[in-house]
Amino acid sequence: MLNSKQRAQLRGLANGLPVTLHIGKEGVTDGVIRQLEELLESHELVKGKVLESAMAAPGTVSEALCGETHAEPVQCIGTKFVLYRQAREPDKRKIALVK
Repeated sequence: MLNSKQRAQLRGLANGLPVTLHIGKEGVTDGVIRQLEELLESHELVKGKVLESAMAAPGTVSEALCGETHAEPVQCIGTKFVLYRQAREPDKRKIALVK
């Protein structure tokens, strides 16, 4: 569970990130979940966007993805959301969270 300082730190890091995960009209599919797993393992912090053609709210999509990947929601503004999960392998960890 992230505290407010950690969430603020991650929001700052996510500010300059490009959107790497797009949710289309199909919504949350197995392919999207696999792609998110790979992104979280390699980058730890992922910014996603729910396209207008999708019939789901960004908050709902973010919660569903967090439930499937055991990630933490960082932020959800408009159609964009940010998710965080620490890499499983210690040598791949890039982000050191504040206490």
